[in-house]
Amino acid sequence: MHQVLTTTQAVFDPVKYKQTTLQQWNAAAESWDRWGPLLSRWLGSATETMLDMAGISEGSRVLDVAAGAGEQSLAAARRVGPKGHVLATDLSPVILEYAERAARLQGLDNIHTHAIDGERLDELEAGPFDAVISRVGLIYFPDQQKALRGMYNKLVEGGRMAAMVYSRAEHNGFFSLPVSIIRRRAALPPPLAGQPGPFSLGHPEVLEKALTDAGFRDVQIAKVDAPIRVSSASECLQFEQESFGALHQMLAGVSDAEKDAAWEEIEQALQQYENGQQFEGPCEMLIAVGTR
Repeated sequence: MHQVLTTTQAVFDPVKYKQTTLQQWNAAAESWDRWGPLLSRWLGSATETMLDMAGISEGSRVLDVAAGAGEQSLAAARRVGPKGHVLATDLSPVILEYAERAARLQGLDNIHTHAIDGERLDELEAGPFDAVISRVGLIYFPDQQKALRGMYNKLVEGGRMAAMVYSRAEHNGFFSLPVSIIRRRAALPPPLAGQPGPFSLGHPEVLEKALTDAGFRDVQIAKVDAPIRVSSASECLQFEQESFGALHQMLAGVSDAEKDAAWEEIEQALQQYENGQQFEGPCEMLIAVGTR
């Protein structure tokens, strides 16, 4: 992520980071929703595994934290049926509007949305819930422990929390290659201590410790292979340009010409994952589950 600099040392500013994140997700909401079919193909199977590990079934009450446009929220709503309920939350009210629209189009009246910071779940009046889920959201919280403790406190006794995160950078070339190229071109130092980012929970032992430190018991972690398959490196680049706010945050301090050069280099690097008529970018997810 693009860091805030003082005159003496680099300091991560979580307040400014959240403000920037909110602005970017409000701006990217339409694109993220438009890429929904790709998200479903790419993460659909892993999402079902996450829902299984969370113990979500007919009648479950589910809280989705950092729900985005709600593709996984809708999957949960279909699973819990009319006797269950899903509350989709996100920092961005704009992106939640797309989740609401998708629910209406699919005739799902057992899902509702609420805009809230995932680190301030104590302010959420709804609950308790049988399960809490978070798909590729926990990694971007500046205070992951606060978010996890909030999820813990929203669960019934015996309820489960399941989170999906990227594993290590070397297993996620489709994303780590752009990150490394941008970091070099923008002359960004390594991530600061405590700084959120796509691979901040990529080591299983780090992820397990995060859950146990928050009070969860019986923590289990599953690795899921989830390659991203599109027509070409160009299409993958377009998806990342339009939908991955982290990349734009990293590029915030460079000129337009340097941005164009970075994107061009990224596309060339991604071409190594083209095979015949298809692009298959390596991606590995970790799914962690813990019980209150």
